[in-house]
Amino acid sequence: MFKAIISYEGINRVEKFEYPKDAVREALLNAIAHKDYSGGVPIQISVYSDKIIFWNEGQLPENWTVKNLLEKHASRPYNPDIANALFRSGYIESWGRGTLKIIRECNQAGIPDPIFSYESSDISVEFRKDIYNEKYLNTLNLNDRQVKAVLFVKDKGKITNREYQEINNTSDRTASRDLENLVTLSILNRIGEKKGAYYQLKLGGYGG
Repeated sequence: MFKAIISYEGINRVEKFEYPKDAVREALLNAIAHKDYSGGVPIQISVYSDKIIFWNEGQLPENWTVKNLLEKHASRPYNPDIANALFRSGYIESWGRGTLKIIRECNQAGIPDPIFSYESSDISVEFRKDIYNEKYLNTLNLNDRQVKAVLFVKDKGKITNREYQEINNTSDRTASRDLENLVTLSILNRIGEKKGAYYQLKLGGYGG
């Protein structure tokens, strides 16, 4: 499930994983501690080219919503005995901090915030890969100008039509066509209208 990008700093080998290992580990522990075992449905891990989804059958505490998970909250595991065993064995470091740790690890790894979902008895967390890299963008049938522009936005935060023209040495008409195509593919968002418009990355990106 894990793939690492290998690089070297001097003679030291550096491995950077597509998803932060501690966040994925925490998501799995949360699924174990909060699962409703009466239904007999196993925890499900779905792996896609640009995301991983952890799903389990369970219930949030009464009157809780996903919003409670995204801020500091009390620890109220669905299975307190299992949660306590995980805590005593050292797998859980602190109570009520699991979801915050997942978000923090994703931020530090430079990937989009995870998506937490709760509907009826379905609880899930979705990790989205940093798809804004040259290797992945080249699989989307983008032209070289578009790939260069997306990487420019990733570095600078935004791009205008004029900047697109300048970095690609192309015309206004071509820049407009290329940029609108990136919007259609849900890779970029257009902010503003006409000459004052600029483009930013759309988190989750293509297919997200």
